[in-house]
Amino acid sequence: MLIKELTQTFGVSGYEREVRELIKTTVKDYADDITVDALGNLIVYKKGVGENKKKVMAAAHMDEIGFQVMKIDDKGLIRVRAIGGIPVTATVMNRVKFRNGTPGVVWCSVKIDDIKNDIKKLYIDIGAQSKEAAEKCVKVGDVACYDGEYLELQDDNFIAKALDDRIGCYIAIEALKKLEKPYNDVYFVFTVQEEVGLRGATVAAERIKPDLGIALDVTVAHDFPNSGEGSNALGGGAAIKISDASVLCDEYLVEEMIKCAEENNIKYQRDIIDAGGTDVGAINKSYYGVRASGISVATRYVHGPNCFVNKKDTEACIELLTNYVNREFKFE
Repeated sequence: MLIKELTQTFGVSGYEREVRELIKTTVKDYADDITVDALGNLIVYKKGVGENKKKVMAAAHMDEIGFQVMKIDDKGLIRVRAIGGIPVTATVMNRVKFRNGTPGVVWCSVKIDDIKNDIKKLYIDIGAQSKEAAEKCVKVGDVACYDGEYLELQDDNFIAKALDDRIGCYIAIEALKKLEKPYNDVYFVFTVQEEVGLRGATVAAERIKPDLGIALDVTVAHDFPNSGEGSNALGGGAAIKISDASVLCDEYLVEEMIKCAEENNIKYQRDIIDAGGTDVGAINKSYYGVRASGISVATRYVHGPNCFVNKKDTEACIELLTNYVNREFKFE
């Protein structure tokens, strides 16, 4: 199962090679051209046939948050720094896995109430009893990700680590498979280093110079206790982005996306979050400015080892993206 493969493949920001190779192998028979740039972005081009076609950049990031070794102490305990936005308190007592397969568990050097979101108060225990024993498995600079298996739950929901944003990668791949002769030129960009500052999307947009950009990513669900202010819900359909902390989406593109959903009987919800952002924030500000939009999947427990999404929402996103990039966009 592709989504399971995607989530279980290692791909911390800056170390996306294995994810990129999996996606490249999966899409090679559906692309007109494939490029890997200097940062590691995978750019998959599908040629459009429309008379008034536009260049559409649909970006989904391959990277996931993780941990990087800074020091191994005399007892073999591993001190780390965060790569991306680690929810520190929620990370305690979770399993992690290093790129070479070495497993470990996260614990804290102070009382849990005293952590105060400070990752320097956490350590990874791989079971080694000394610094020398630990160094046979892990070196300074090595990276680890959460160890969160893929599981299917009730009511078409499933969980896994790294659904932010392997679910976006999955949506892009499945839409690409459906597009035989799209109206527009579509650049499916599987970006790197989104979690540390939208770096991959920044350089990819400068290369492509798209007419419009679409971020394919998760968004925060607001349908469980202590989930924050907002309207997003699992099972609510494809989340059509209107704004987040990184972007105010183009009004015309939002209107066209809503029309597209309604014309094709695709269930959707209107997505506004007041924190966080996506690759489209970088695309929006690239070159001389690019019209921005987004298709998101409402997700519980974002950035945790057990992200939680809905299959029907995912399918709605695939259908919306497939139909949307086939539209004729009327702007100069």
